[in-house]
Amino acid sequence: MKKKKGLMLSSVFATALVLAACGGDDETTTEKPAENTDGTKTEENTNDGGSTAESPTLPSEVTNDGEAIQGGTLQYALVTDSPFQGVFSWELYEDAYDAEILGFMSNVIFDTDGDFLVTDEGIAKLDVDADNNKVTITIQPDEVKWSDGTPLTVEDIIYPYEIIGHPDYTGIRYDDDFKNIIGAAEYKAGKADTISGIKKIDDKTVEISMTKVSPAIYSLGDGLWGYAAPKHVLKDIPVKDLISSDAVRKSPVTLGPFKLDKLVDGESVQFVANEHYFKGKPKLDKVVLQVVPSSSIGEALRTGKYDMASSYPTNQYDGVKDLENLTVLARPELAYSYLGFKLGKWDAKGGEDKTGLNITDENAKMNDANLRKAIAYAMDIEQVGERFYQGLRSRATSLIPPAFASFHDNSLEGYNYDPEKAKALLDEAGYKDVDGDGIREDKNGEKFEIRMAGMSGSDTDEAIVEYYRQNWKDVGLDVQLTTGRLIEFNSFYDKVKADDPEIDMFMAAWGTGTNPSPLGLYGEGASFNYSRFVTPELQALLVDIDSKEAVDPEYRADAFRKWEEYMFEQATTIPTYFRTEIIPVNKRVKNYNANYANDTMDDLQLLELTADAPIK
Repeated sequence: MKKKKGLMLSSVFATALVLAACGGDDETTTEKPAENTDGTKTEENTNDGGSTAESPTLPSEVTNDGEAIQGGTLQYALVTDSPFQGVFSWELYEDAYDAEILGFMSNVIFDTDGDFLVTDEGIAKLDVDADNNKVTITIQPDEVKWSDGTPLTVEDIIYPYEIIGHPDYTGIRYDDDFKNIIGAAEYKAGKADTISGIKKIDDKTVEISMTKVSPAIYSLGDGLWGYAAPKHVLKDIPVKDLISSDAVRKSPVTLGPFKLDKLVDGESVQFVANEHYFKGKPKLDKVVLQVVPSSSIGEALRTGKYDMASSYPTNQYDGVKDLENLTVLARPELAYSYLGFKLGKWDAKGGEDKTGLNITDENAKMNDANLRKAIAYAMDIEQVGERFYQGLRSRATSLIPPAFASFHDNSLEGYNYDPEKAKALLDEAGYKDVDGDGIREDKNGEKFEIRMAGMSGSDTDEAIVEYYRQNWKDVGLDVQLTTGRLIEFNSFYDKVKADDPEIDMFMAAWGTGTNPSPLGLYGEGASFNYSRFVTPELQALLVDIDSKEAVDPEYRADAFRKWEEYMFEQATTIPTYFRTEIIPVNKRVKNYNANYANDTMDDLQLLELTADAPIK
């Protein structure tokens, strides 16, 4: 399967659907939520630096000559400037780095095609009864086993729902989508011992009843979960203790092609072939994954320390494009970078079912649409893309990446660079330079300072942020960095999630996952709605995108358009870049395909090597 929404980090392996955050985007990116086979989103890292260059034309597939060796060990670099957290559970992990690691072990039950829609080729088959708002999930192969040899049963497909919906669940995936399952709210509130809408039919079949079934179901939306969980291992661990348990942190039992063998917390993982993998034992013996700083990955690939990397900074493209031991592949990312504004708070117990609600503050400093639009029009994004991103970033015009061809509207123009328009909007909003020092005061004539949070990462992150700060100063806005400097990835998202009062706006990125529906990022009950902006109009537009009427592709495309136009007018989330990821692959790796329709990372068991060590 492909990826899920979340915090961003560019991921080669996490192409299954998952919800997380992104990191670094050549400007500064990550909660790489990476996306996985269940359509979840990810926080991303926004930074990977850059230098001036023409946009490269790169392939998405490579076939290396040479006879494959028996077995062998793939050397894989997890590119991050922070230790990974080590939460090896699809239900509990939160960032793209853990998702990257989980990708080798999987647990995904559905397969998806090049349009990111569920097919009948995975562990489970999905049957949809839209008229009665029901879906049926059926385990297809005669025998699927966990990595410890225990057979997979339908109880393992049901158990993730019981984890996520449990009153003591500590994760972030109980959201508006999950509430679509009948009985989920009562179970979450402790009023029921089970989720009434989930019914076991037999050992291979489960039926799930929902309040609605929309086109999103085929992208693993509407509350459908794309992973299994080993109930025989987890059932005796209290849900509140799962995240600290050895079953999640040290020795996860999984369904994927590889299983965890050795772990150095935050630094490295050694995987060995899973002899019980339902597609057949992998041809590789091992995969060794190690954390590598973004500043070192180019040299590490050049000298043959690694075969592949989870992501590669575009500012270092010149350093690898001509190397004879590598082939550099590329593909559009299911992601976008953005500038977000803090307009309220997350109330963890604010919903009717006490599961969390975004609360917009009418008196928030940044709660003026003209102010936000002025900030957007003041940004010379094209110049930054040309100078720092080597053609691998382009100005984003909407909140739907071009990879979603059916829903991305090329006619939208977004916020082009127009400092005179920015000045006019600020004048209209009442932000004027009262004392003649070149810096505007607020509407009451008082000193006005905007505090912005950005992520540290590549060597050029600071230069890019300073360029934007100068853009804003040119129109009379004083923008200072939260904490006085760029912030380390994990700390950055900790502050953003906690609605730190020192943050007025923030630069981040989203890995959208393979489900284009924005409900999980912008809904009133979405913890990922970091701007905390909610209105009845916005909620209605989001619901319409995933409505029964949206089964008609033209209707759904129009619903996306209306939502994008509304978001443009509100300017609470400013899309900054659409992203292209580059994937350097050592030439001892045979037949690697990065295309979403034929991604080799969906069939890791077939991966082979032509030499005992990476070519230097």
